[in-house]
Amino acid sequence: MVKAVAVLASSEGVKGTIFFTQEGDGPTTVTGSISGLKPGLHGFHVHALGDTTNGCMSTGPHFNPAGKEHGAPEDENRHAGDLGNVIVGEDGTANISKEDNQIPLTGANSIIGRAVVVHADPDDLGKGGHELSKSTGNAGGRVACGIIGLQG
Repeated sequence: MVKAVAVLASSEGVKGTIFFTQEGDGPTTVTGSISGLKPGLHGFHVHALGDTTNGCMSTGPHFNPAGKEHGAPEDENRHAGDLGNVIVGEDGTANISKEDNQIPLTGANSIIGRAVVVHADPDDLGKGGHELSKSTGNAGGRVACGIIGLQG
């Protein structure tokens, strides 16, 4: 079992902890919670770089080792880092529980050392018709991020 964690932070009061676990070559399980967000849907992605020297802007684009278009987590044509949306309740909190086959914790395409980013707006999952739909899901600004690191 490999475990990883990302502690999310922002200058806007958004915070959270995201946990990743993977057993062998199985899917990666993503769990955790995020607080301080406005209610509704917010894009939730793994970005390519674990660099927060310029806040969340320096985490680069979505993690996309196969060079595909942006899409929904269940789509065949999607960035590996496309994890869809988190649902934030009226209390400003999102509880996360997802499984994904494209974000391994080991091997050539490991997400260790990359970043998790929460966006200001909903991810249109590449289907919104906006000029940014096929690259970012038109999910808006980056409101919180954290570097994914190994956990003991």
